[in-house]
Amino acid sequence: MPKDSCLSSKEIILGNAQLVLPDEVLTGHLVIRAGRIAEIGQGAALPAGALDCGGDFLSPGLIELHTDNIERHIAPRPKVSWPHHAAIVAHDAELAGCGITTVFDAVRVGSILTNPEVGYRRYARSMADEILAMRTSGALRISHHLHLRAETCSETLLEELAEFGPEDRVGIVSLMDHTPGQRQFTDISKFEAFVRGKHGISQEAFADYVDWLSDLHARLGARHEAAAVAAARRFGAVLASHDDTTAAQVATSQAHGVRIAEFPTSLVAAKACRAVGIAVIMGAPNLVRGGSHSGNVSALDLAEAGVLDILSSDYVPAALLLAAVQLGQHYGDMARGLASVTGAPARATGLGDRGAITPGQRADLLRFRLCDNVPVPRGVWVQGERVA
Repeated sequence: MPKDSCLSSKEIILGNAQLVLPDEVLTGHLVIRAGRIAEIGQGAALPAGALDCGGDFLSPGLIELHTDNIERHIAPRPKVSWPHHAAIVAHDAELAGCGITTVFDAVRVGSILTNPEVGYRRYARSMADEILAMRTSGALRISHHLHLRAETCSETLLEELAEFGPEDRVGIVSLMDHTPGQRQFTDISKFEAFVRGKHGISQEAFADYVDWLSDLHARLGARHEAAAVAAARRFGAVLASHDDTTAAQVATSQAHGVRIAEFPTSLVAAKACRAVGIAVIMGAPNLVRGGSHSGNVSALDLAEAGVLDILSSDYVPAALLLAAVQLGQHYGDMARGLASVTGAPARATGLGDRGAITPGQRADLLRFRLCDNVPVPRGVWVQGERVA
């Protein structure tokens, strides 16, 4: 049976916990019935039959909108391919262990097949098929959704998008443009360090690659961007932008119908997003490390400016809870910090059945405590079933 239909029939009571509610944290207990939160009570007293949480935090399960983690599992080292089913199971278990109960698996659409120096193969359709099949069979612990990363600077985006349809229930389509010299890689030296470090090519070959990409984008970029926007509408998916840097780019995103801005690279872009109602996502590793690895704006700067809505683990799953707790400590409001990885991503993607500890919501829950200010997960439930 699919994970989403495996509902625990027994009543479960979790008590003596610091309940992370939408707007406050209070000591209390909650009752789970048929995979849903049925009741919430206040006070440290333990109801009969309750599991004593010992004063640990009990929050909604974390919701991850953009993670490249699955790619790390299918290619654990350069030129090493790992069996996909085993990789998906390992990815799923890792996220569950980090307190993530809903994930939008970011799968790239748009490949480069003909460049002799740097290329990457098509894999999105086959990978999506494997994720969906394993979800249907009940092999996965947490709730998985599809996020298609549409690489506009590529050769095969149109053909790969055509392989998907509304029946795939794609949740997010993001517009990716990694053409060097703009957005994430305004600083070409950062792009050079990334490409040469990953692919081991010479400086001369890198210069040729930059010219090749620039020509590719000039020929196909606008057509690919329009196709990705149309595909999101066809799928019924939320459209996201990626690495907006200028107010003009945000205006273009708004015109496309973008609802989420992933990792804007400047405070100007983040403020422009907030002005037009586009939710801003920043990387949890950025917040934990104290800055962007690409030299762009820091997540904490956006938080202090009041324009940070959602955190994403990006490339470190364990960073999601750590960053949310650090954000809560920075605000002096743990409920507000945790909302960036629970209620806010749920609202941004239309998942109205999760993301908050309120009666009627899915019992997707995370129990954790702080050890030297580091959050340590101590229990994870999906629809009332313990998964980690």
